[in-house]
Amino acid sequence: MKRPMPWNNDQVVSLDYSDNEASDAKRSAETTNINISAAEAFVDQFIATKPASLALELKTFEDPLLRSARMYQEYMNHIPIPNVRGSLIPCNSWLALAKSIKELYQQPLHYLTNKLLKQWDQAGLETADHYKPLDAIIHPVKAELTIWLIEEVHRLTASPHHIAKLWLEEQMHHSFIDPIFPQL
Repeated sequence: MKRPMPWNNDQVVSLDYSDNEASDAKRSAETTNINISAAEAFVDQFIATKPASLALELKTFEDPLLRSARMYQEYMNHIPIPNVRGSLIPCNSWLALAKSIKELYQQPLHYLTNKLLKQWDQAGLETADHYKPLDAIIHPVKAELTIWLIEEVHRLTASPHHIAKLWLEEQMHHSFIDPIFPQL
């Protein structure tokens, strides 16, 4: 099998944050906490205006799917993104590459990342090059780096409410949740 040409334009991508970026991330987290606190205060105020029986019902009820999505997102935030590449991974499709990455690094990929990779594979079937392996179209290092960058975005920015909404719409959402549980 003929390999693609090596990528001569070396790109240094670091997932480690410098002091400035760390302070920006901290400020962003503080802003998020303030927004969450404001939302909780609004909900408390809304509940206070309702009759006592309804207020108790609203306050104690939390959708189990939303709670699961919140716990899932918190768990995914605690898993570090690898900053050292294991090896060159040949692959036929985005999902095959994702499977190899999961085995090599012994960690799951985010639900949204898995869904996106499936969509990319399905979109590739509609092209004239659908019979070519992925590593003949894009260099394996670039493909792996793309997955890790998207994974970082999903781990850091995905909303539990959005995830719960997607899970509610898709009955087989568990098929996109990886069963790999690394030790933290």
